[in-house]
Amino acid sequence: MSDLLENKEQLVHYFESGAKPRSEWRVGNEYEKIAVSARDGRALPFSGPGGVEEIMRRLVDRYGYEPEDEEGRILALRGERATITVEPGGQIELSGEQCETIHCANREFNRHIEELLNVADELGVVLLGLGMQPISRIDEIELLPKTRYRIMYPYMARKGRLGQRMMKQTAGVQSNLDYGDEADAMRKLRVSMGIVPLLYAIFANSPLSDGGLNGYQSFRGHIWTDTDGDRCGIPKFTLREDASFRDYVDYALDVPMYFLIRGHNYIDLTRPPGITFRQFLERGYNGVRATVDDWANHLTTIFTEVRLKKYIEVRSADSQPPALMLSLPALLKGVLYERDCLDGAWDIVKRWSYPERIALIDAACKFGLSARAGKISFRDLALELLLIAIDGLSRQHALNDRGEDETIYLLRLLDQVRSGYNQASLIIDRWKGRWNYDVNRLVEECSYQAEASL
Repeated sequence: MSDLLENKEQLVHYFESGAKPRSEWRVGNEYEKIAVSARDGRALPFSGPGGVEEIMRRLVDRYGYEPEDEEGRILALRGERATITVEPGGQIELSGEQCETIHCANREFNRHIEELLNVADELGVVLLGLGMQPISRIDEIELLPKTRYRIMYPYMARKGRLGQRMMKQTAGVQSNLDYGDEADAMRKLRVSMGIVPLLYAIFANSPLSDGGLNGYQSFRGHIWTDTDGDRCGIPKFTLREDASFRDYVDYALDVPMYFLIRGHNYIDLTRPPGITFRQFLERGYNGVRATVDDWANHLTTIFTEVRLKKYIEVRSADSQPPALMLSLPALLKGVLYERDCLDGAWDIVKRWSYPERIALIDAACKFGLSARAGKISFRDLALELLLIAIDGLSRQHALNDRGEDETIYLLRLLDQVRSGYNQASLIIDRWKGRWNYDVNRLVEECSYQAEASL
């Protein structure tokens, strides 16, 4: 059992213990992928002979992963350095190793996709380079048989109109980055929060859902605005220059708890009146005292755009086609791991008021790179941010076997942004144009299999 919590100082120390010297900074990435039937483009069920669980089972048999089960169901796989998990709607996620370079992350991701496609092709399964299930509605998608999600799913319906969509239909890519001390952590948190509207505009990739256009370039981003106001969005304090670990602790303490875990059992805390972590810390719950593990679990149930753990977790980007999956970590490594690049990125966005930032997120989700901040287009701001990231990566000078630095992972994205496109606008044009609203064309051209054959 982990250490009991007695006071807030232990919670602050939890974040302090995540600090690392510059030489030990790494980048860890999590990639969610949409799986559908090749036959009709509908969401793959978790259960059954052709479902996600069968994919997991075959990965165990063929590649030697160690299965992790709950109630006899395979819900995760543990590899030598990475894990494969399943999200609530059957989205398949790789939680990668902590990599010193994006080249390392790229090798890992390519190996994962090769293994996954070998199994998927046998089962008539297609992986889509999209940020959202394009065809299936939420009542057509099986909820993963995991106790955590059985608790969260009905609670979502009480807290917002779109939280259940978030769980079952959406897919993102996130990057986890290290910090040197408290000041560095809060600076990186502030800048990452500040550039959220630009990240949505650059990485928008969810314009289709429920079988048609939904009116957004990142509907996934819009979904997060109406999921749960207690634990989502951009907390205002994170944009202050004097924000501290204690401020984040105070924020997290007042977020309602979903559950406690004791042994292999979940204790549901979502039933009214509910309990915040502050209340749990002060008085316990039915004789159960708060522990460090409880705090760590609680932090995973906070869904702000950027999340603080023992690292900075940037969560705003829609999932991408495989050729662009490494673009988010490359952008963030270039910006966040060079102090003047970090300052340069903040200069782009620092003048926006808090209400303006919230409005700009909405504009980015609707209009992507065509959105405007006053007289300036998001395309121009995004281009400036990318050039800062490229400068940072050039200086870091991490080379692959061919002598290329990490800027190679931003070149395709740079071309798109210069042309005023993101993945969403390309898909909208094709859906209304050469695809002629044909689901089969969508599945064929957005599939990982199609890109692998190029």
